[in-house]
Amino acid sequence: MAATVTVGTEVPEYVRTTDLANWNRYAAVNDEFVPIHMDDDAGRAAGFPSAFGMGNLLWAYLHNMLRDWIEADFAGNGRIVSVDLSFRSPNLRGQTVAARGTVTAVREEGGATIAPATVLAPGKATIAVG
Repeated sequence: MAATVTVGTEVPEYVRTTDLANWNRYAAVNDEFVPIHMDDDAGRAAGFPSAFGMGNLLWAYLHNMLRDWIEADFAGNGRIVSVDLSFRSPNLRGQTVAARGTVTAVREEGGATIAPATVLAPGKATIAVG
């Protein structure tokens, strides 16, 4: 039986500790071998303490969090409707990144339950289940 989504429902946390290996794998898949993401000197030259992770990788972590939640709690019966995100600081090597969210509203629309969830980074997402 699928879970019921209500205001206040916590989206299970998605955690990754990132480093050059994570960034390198992501860059290989997305052809994103940009020096600021691979080389500490290039990161420092851009005004950061070191090389730093790709913003789109953080975006992917949010999607992973939402997909994992839909799969685990709703037996895969759902979809990501939208994700909105604002980057506030770089993802530095060795940093633990935790994506999490809380459902802030629920409504019925076209036979599906629509649940906006505020997530870290900060941002918000909407999923439809049912």
